[in-house]
Amino acid sequence: MKSSSRTIARNHPDPLYVQLRGLLRDMIDRGDLVANDKLPSERELVARYGVSRITVRQAIKDLENLGYLHTRPGKGIYVAETKPTYELEIVRSFTQTAIANRHRPGMRMLKGEIIKAGEEIARPLLLPVGSDVVFIERLRLLDEVPVVVQRDWFSAALTPGILSLDWSVDNRSLYAEFEERYGIYPARGQSTLSARLASEEEARFMQLDLPAAVLTLDQIAYDNNNRTVNVSAAAYHPLRYPLTLTQLRRHHPG
Repeated sequence: MKSSSRTIARNHPDPLYVQLRGLLRDMIDRGDLVANDKLPSERELVARYGVSRITVRQAIKDLENLGYLHTRPGKGIYVAETKPTYELEIVRSFTQTAIANRHRPGMRMLKGEIIKAGEEIARPLLLPVGSDVVFIERLRLLDEVPVVVQRDWFSAALTPGILSLDWSVDNRSLYAEFEERYGIYPARGQSTLSARLASEEEARFMQLDLPAAVLTLDQIAYDNNNRTVNVSAAAYHPLRYPLTLTQLRRHHPG
């Protein structure tokens, strides 16, 4: 890490953490720190710039939230890569999208259980109220960085034994299991993209400071026989996983 020519000024109108944030951001913008470079430790930054650990932590947290840095648990703070955009595709899994963008997908199973479907879940799944439904909640990661809290509901009758699988496998894809194990092929669907404030749980899992916004993506997927495959509700880190939507203009005569 090259030293910056700028320094921290005690008599500057900006708070110390804002000055340090600017110093580090300038070094990234100039290329003194490049993608996947490891940031010096808190102790080194404290000694180098003569500030407190609280100041260092606040500057780093701000840069993480701005997408300049990311934490690799147990390894340290690293300069983030230039972020790809993630195309919104209803029948393409998170795992497939991650691999296509040359990232390593990861996952933590937060909850997996069979529940009785209430009306709000039974209706889109085209099942009677009270039917057995599999509910799974997962924290999705890219290169060990948490980016999405995803919740899925689908018929237990169509997917026997799915909760007995090892869901700690990095590249285990729900859609791949549907296709390869159960012969269920998602073919089309509908999506609703919105935003809201993160819950305390979502903020904790995705390392967000409350109050924080998340992007939400609610989806229903169907197979070629118009049978519902699954209902999904996901909360995305707005900076670490930006979503894009490609649209084609319709041409009309005249």
